[in-house]
Amino acid sequence: MTIAIGQPAPDFELAASGGQRVKLSDYRGKHVVLYFYPKDMTATCTTQACDFRDRSAEYADAGAVILGLSTDPAARHDKFIAKYELPFVLLADEEHQVSELYGVWQLKKMYGKEYMGIERSTFIIDKDGVLVKEWRKVRVKNHVEEALAFIREEL
Repeated sequence: MTIAIGQPAPDFELAASGGQRVKLSDYRGKHVVLYFYPKDMTATCTTQACDFRDRSAEYADAGAVILGLSTDPAARHDKFIAKYELPFVLLADEEHQVSELYGVWQLKKMYGKEYMGIERSTFIIDKDGVLVKEWRKVRVKNHVEEALAFIREEL
């Protein structure tokens, strides 16, 4: 199954920060910013998380919740949240099932080595659970502002 704009976003349930389990459908009635990132505590992922943190009140004012997702375990997410005071839930996709469902589990290359990992991507899901926007191969600079502008202007 390939996800597509205008189609219902695939629902899922995952372990999350704070010892909870979260379903995407728990957030019906709100816009959801579902962002996939490679790894907690790495430079670019930290920058991205802190960018979302710094604009989180504006997302909330626009009726949106932020959910971050990586293959790190929930306990590592808790440390990441505590270290950077992140005010949103991080989801643990340790078996990369949701990452595969959303098409972001990709073959990557670094320093001549190939490996499987998450391609940094963001999906906007509307209040009815429909996928309305996606960004793949995200460059972090200005991305959080771009996603917020989309929510304010389009939804």
